[in-house]
Amino acid sequence: MLTPFTASGFGPALPEIILSLSVLVLILVGVYSGKRATNIVGTGAFIALLAALIALVVLPSTGRATTLGGSFIGDGFAKYMKALVLLGSGAALALSSDFMHRERFARFEYPILVLLCTIGMMIMVSANDLIALYLGLELQSLSIYVIAAIHRDDARSTEAGLKYFVLGALSSGMLLYGASLVYGFAGSVSFPAIAASVRGDAPIGLILGIVFLAAGIAFKMSAVPFHMWTPDVYEGAPTPVTAFLASAPKMAAVAMAVRVFIGAFPEVVASWQQIIVFISIMSMALGSFAAIGQKNIKRLMAYSSIGNIGYALIGLAAGTPEGIQGVIVYMAIYLAMTLGAFACILGMRRGDVYLENVDELAGSAQTHPWRSFCLAMMLFSLAGIPPLAGFFSKFYVFAAAVQANLIALAVIGVVTSVIGAFYYIRLVKVMYFDEPRAPFERMAPGVEAVLVAASVVVMLFWLIPAPLVSSAGIAARSLF
Repeated sequence: MLTPFTASGFGPALPEIILSLSVLVLILVGVYSGKRATNIVGTGAFIALLAALIALVVLPSTGRATTLGGSFIGDGFAKYMKALVLLGSGAALALSSDFMHRERFARFEYPILVLLCTIGMMIMVSANDLIALYLGLELQSLSIYVIAAIHRDDARSTEAGLKYFVLGALSSGMLLYGASLVYGFAGSVSFPAIAASVRGDAPIGLILGIVFLAAGIAFKMSAVPFHMWTPDVYEGAPTPVTAFLASAPKMAAVAMAVRVFIGAFPEVVASWQQIIVFISIMSMALGSFAAIGQKNIKRLMAYSSIGNIGYALIGLAAGTPEGIQGVIVYMAIYLAMTLGAFACILGMRRGDVYLENVDELAGSAQTHPWRSFCLAMMLFSLAGIPPLAGFFSKFYVFAAAVQANLIALAVIGVVTSVIGAFYYIRLVKVMYFDEPRAPFERMAPGVEAVLVAASVVVMLFWLIPAPLVSSAGIAARSLF
């Protein structure tokens, strides 16, 4: 018997509903606004994200509420990760406006696509069954394919979009095949029902389904061995698009991984823990070694993101509330570090030419001391140097791994962190000790605002870590 839907029953999905209605309105506004469409729709999209964030804050922080027949769940974990997704999307819009006008490809479709992608990401975070998960994933993916190729007159952007589309279609097929295997052995697509039916020793067919699910999710996180698209797409896509790819979708992909493995397979941790450990080790190793020789700073950030996903997965491999708390804290701090770094990259402009080579930063500490200091802090934080926020993010996941008796994984994480610190510190050396080049132009106001906000989080986290860490603990416990 079908349960009738009521307006009050859609409460957990209120932020998604706000964004969906905003998309419908903004499409009409864009069509009928003529030349002013880009600015009007961009402002409207930013307001829609802010309204969704306010609605998210208003929702209860405790308890588990479901809607849409139990396929959509609202809990502390969903609330926390959705907030990160909304902040990442809002920052991406702030970073993109000036760049797109200067490069002459500003279109009102871009902020609408960002909103659609955000809706998909939020559905991924709250998905409580395999069908909702796949719908959210595809809405996010289809939007990103277009966003990556938004600069149609640039061959690199078109190539980036095409590569991401082809490989993304393959990964979606793998995830869907894994979901069908899990459904066949568990007899349900609902995560609670799967968790209730899958206990003890998992049959080989179910393990195969989990492997394919992990492969599809790993692609979305750009984790090894499904990372091959990341450096090319990061380099080819317009820089604000790269900043978006490196921030909000990463939050959603990691949240989706946590939701699937902790929500659907809590009783067969041994069956999927080895997969996550392998992906984590390979991602940390590749991210540390492959970035050393990179001369393009966007490719370097691509390998950095691969390595950072490896560190975050250490917490998931632990499979404990402390591990998931570490994952949440890690992703929140990673969001700030990444957005701050890309704000500095967008500030590498002389005239109307945006520069991407590491050598262009030479001596920038003399011409732009404040900006160079902020970028240095982002790089030191990504390297995990105390007392910056990046040190604490790694500390929490390493501590969770040790508590879960995954000591070898924690040791490998520490070793790869030391190796990875080399290429971050090399950038600092270029900025502070090389001969200065011509100064960059002044940053756009939106880019400067993102840099200031990110710098505050990264540099002052150690003074007041309690709000972020304690709320992450509450969010993690809501899953167990």
